[in-house]
Amino acid sequence: MELFFTYVLIGLAIAMPVGAITVEMSKQGMKNGFLHGWAVGLGGMTIDLLLIAALYLGLASVLQIPFIQVPMWLVGAVFLLLIGYDSIKNADKDITLKGERPTKSILSSYRNGFLVAISPGNLVFWLSVFGTVLTQSYDTSEPAQFFMIASGIMTGILIHDIGLLTIIAFTRKLMSRNMIRIFSILAGILLLGFSLYFMYEFYIGITEYIL
Repeated sequence: MELFFTYVLIGLAIAMPVGAITVEMSKQGMKNGFLHGWAVGLGGMTIDLLLIAALYLGLASVLQIPFIQVPMWLVGAVFLLLIGYDSIKNADKDITLKGERPTKSILSSYRNGFLVAISPGNLVFWLSVFGTVLTQSYDTSEPAQFFMIASGIMTGILIHDIGLLTIIAFTRKLMSRNMIRIFSILAGILLLGFSLYFMYEFYIGITEYIL
């Protein structure tokens, strides 16, 4: 059990840095409430769980092949570009204030989280940092230890998401429609920034691959 709680703390540490998932989750939580923000987080965690399964099955090495990894930067950049653009363009739409019912579907928020999590920034991070931890902990004679460590990390990420969204759910009650619109625009700009970074990584990757 001590091992589990140790990796819960590691999961919290992994989730703390601000990334594209956190930005999208915060934006949806601010505009449409706790459940929509959490749906984004669940979309991201779906990819996390699939990657855990891939690591367990030994398929992670496939994603580390440059021929496959480099194009993923471009795909991720396009996803983030579209989501960031939509965030800015529709900043004044789908805003739900206290007492109002959201018009945006929870499924669409989940989809956004899923698409952002597919981005190479998330995948490369998992394979390099998180994947290393899980791979080293994998023992064919004790598969239960692998799942305990993986579940500990996922629990830490879940605690972070719920804690963050609880704060956002309280804060949005004090904000006006215009303040939430500005927050959505800023979130969109951050997502566009991540998109540009991914495009840069794609350029660097393809240059190295060609040379």
